[in-house]
Amino acid sequence: MLPFETVLQRIEDEISRLRFDSPPKSLYDPVAYILALGGKRLRPALALMACNIYDDSVEKAVCPALGLEVFHNFTLLHDDLMDNADKRRNKPTVHKVWNANTAILSGDAMLIAAYRLIGLTPAAYLKDVLDLFTQTALEICGGQQYDMEFEARRDVSEEEYLEMIRLKTAVLLACCLKTGAVVGGASREDAGHLYDFGINVGLAFQLQDDLLDVYGDTAVFGKNIGGDILCNKKTFLLVNALKQASKEQADVLTRWMNRREFDPSEKIAAFTCIYNELQLKRQTEQRMKAYCDAALKHLEALSVPKERTEMLQTVCNRLLYRQA
Repeated sequence: MLPFETVLQRIEDEISRLRFDSPPKSLYDPVAYILALGGKRLRPALALMACNIYDDSVEKAVCPALGLEVFHNFTLLHDDLMDNADKRRNKPTVHKVWNANTAILSGDAMLIAAYRLIGLTPAAYLKDVLDLFTQTALEICGGQQYDMEFEARRDVSEEEYLEMIRLKTAVLLACCLKTGAVVGGASREDAGHLYDFGINVGLAFQLQDDLLDVYGDTAVFGKNIGGDILCNKKTFLLVNALKQASKEQADVLTRWMNRREFDPSEKIAAFTCIYNELQLKRQTEQRMKAYCDAALKHLEALSVPKERTEMLQTVCNRLLYRQA
């Protein structure tokens, strides 16, 4: 089995070799820019690790893994534009460096580039991989639409929120794992278990993002703290705060959410105070732990020696304690 650090280095090396230098330069410069910002590279790493469980060589999974990473960064580019976010990984977002129209069109080019890379999957696995990717891409669009619609609603349930993040975040992690498994030659049953492992890890991953938006360190997190609070974005914490709040707490939340002009630091402090009073950080961490436990059960169900899944288990544990 390849060490995790070796997998990550292989991904970085392959990304550095991608070329987006066709004319017009103004279309492809933003693509190179966002890919150069780095990131965890978790998604392509998961694809290679899943492949490596069943095949000592990961070569067959490299191109689809790269395609999935390019696609992921495409979604970030468009998400930042929709959220009017200023920073991504401690750098200005694409629409801030260039403009909104460039961000839209360069993002479209990234989506096409992702399909081109995934199209280089070995022929024996190509249909299954493309079908999975296409379904995943559509589901992510659905998750983003729910996310936008929820901003205008005060009655979003916990169940609705969890379904939204399943679509927006978890299905791509699951797709990466299943893609690697399929290309590596896994049985359909094992590929399904790795998909479900990814769903549960993805849900925990997004809940940690929700926590970091409130309790993280900007220098480490790579984004401004409290961004979700400032735009009334529904998170696991806000959905449960609105559900569990006393009348007095609900009035405070409603007043801040209705204000068009406010001091950002005051709004963030007011929300954080209520989250602390309701012990929502602890509740979120408990739900994350439940998802990680469920994920590990799917690993245990795989028809491979336990030592071949240890790296994925380590990744799952790291997600519980990451700060970025």
